[in-house]
Amino acid sequence: MVVVLAVILGLFLGLPIALLVGRAVLGGSLAVALGSGPVLDALTLSLVTTAISLALTIALATPLAHVLARRRFRGASVVETIVDLPIVLPPSVAGLALLLALGRRGILGAPLAELGIEIPFTVVAVIIAQMFVSAPFFIRAARAGFLGVDRDFEDAARVDGASERQLALAITIPLAAPALASGIVMTWARALGEFGATIMFAGNFEGRTQTLPLVVYGKFQTGDVDASVAAATILILAAFAVLIAVRGIRWGRALDLRGA
Repeated sequence: MVVVLAVILGLFLGLPIALLVGRAVLGGSLAVALGSGPVLDALTLSLVTTAISLALTIALATPLAHVLARRRFRGASVVETIVDLPIVLPPSVAGLALLLALGRRGILGAPLAELGIEIPFTVVAVIIAQMFVSAPFFIRAARAGFLGVDRDFEDAARVDGASERQLALAITIPLAAPALASGIVMTWARALGEFGATIMFAGNFEGRTQTLPLVVYGKFQTGDVDASVAAATILILAAFAVLIAVRGIRWGRALDLRGA
C-alpha cells in the first residue's frame, strides 16, 4: 500500500512536468522559442537581472545573516520573522507592498520622484522585486552556515592575531561555504522564477521588464500555448539544474565530513 501511494504521488508531481517538457522538446517549440526574439530578450533580461539581484543580495544579506547567527539582541526574533515573511507572502502581496513603498505615491517613491528618480515599471524594479522575494532564502542558508562554524577555530585565529577581516576570509566563510553555496543557488533560482511581485511592481513590458516567467504568462494569455510551453520548459530545465547543483553541494559536503 505504501508503495502504491508513493507511486501515485510521484506521478502526480512528475507527470505534468514530464508532459510539458516532452511537448516542448518533441513538438519542436523549444527550438523555435530559443530562436525567438522576445523569448531571447526575456531570457537575457532574466539572466542579467538575477545576476545583479544575487550579487546585491550576497553583499547586503551576508552581514545580516552573520549578526543573526552570532549575536543575541532584543528583537532578534522579530527581525528573523520579518526576514522570513517574504517567503510565505503571496507574490502579488509582495508586489503591492513594494508599490506602496517605492511607487510614485509611495512613502519613499514620492521623494525619489521629486528628484527625478522613478523606480516602478523599470529594470530596477525587476531587480528589487527579485531581491525582495529571494533574499530570505540566502539569509536563512547563510545563518545556518555561520551557526555551524565551530567558534573554537575563530577564537584560535584571534589568539594568533588574525583581524576580523582575515578571520572571515580564512575561517568563517570557507567553513560555511557549502551552506552559502546552497543559499546562492536557491536564491538565484527563486529570483529567476519570480512572477507575481515583478508583474505588480515592474509590469510586463516586452523588451523592457518582461522576464521569462512573464513570457510564459503573456504567451498563454494571447493563445500562443506552444511558445508558453517552450518558455516554461526553459525555466523547468534551469530549476532542475539548480536542484542538481544543490544536491551536489550537499553530497560533496557529506563526503568531506565522512573523510574527515
